[in-house]
Amino acid sequence: MRYALLMHHFEPAEGELSEEAMAEGQRAFGVYAKALHEAGVLLSADILSHTPATTTVSRRDGATRVQDGPFAETKEALAGVFVIDVPDLDGAIGWAERCPGAEWGAVEVRPVATSVVNGGWTR
Repeated sequence: MRYALLMHHFEPAEGELSEEAMAEGQRAFGVYAKALHEAGVLLSADILSHTPATTTVSRRDGATRVQDGPFAETKEALAGVFVIDVPDLDGAIGWAERCPGAEWGAVEVRPVATSVVNGGWTR
């Protein structure tokens, strides 16, 4: 079953993290991604740019609205997503607790209801 591991954490301001802290985070995520890949459960992964790079699009009453920045005002931001294929929720939770992002934020584990694979919908 497919699960999305959605990483949410406080987004540091420019210069708030040292080069060493950034390098350690990148190393930790590299180790984590390699472990997911070697276990054969990793389908995709993306770490997102900071929220100032966000553009939000919505359609209301037939009109398209485009605004800079994220739609929700929160202290924590969606930072990235790993999509994995594991047998059950326990397997997904096991991988979520190993995620480096769980150390400084939260990892939301959500079952994937529908996927687009090779241009077609699948459940």
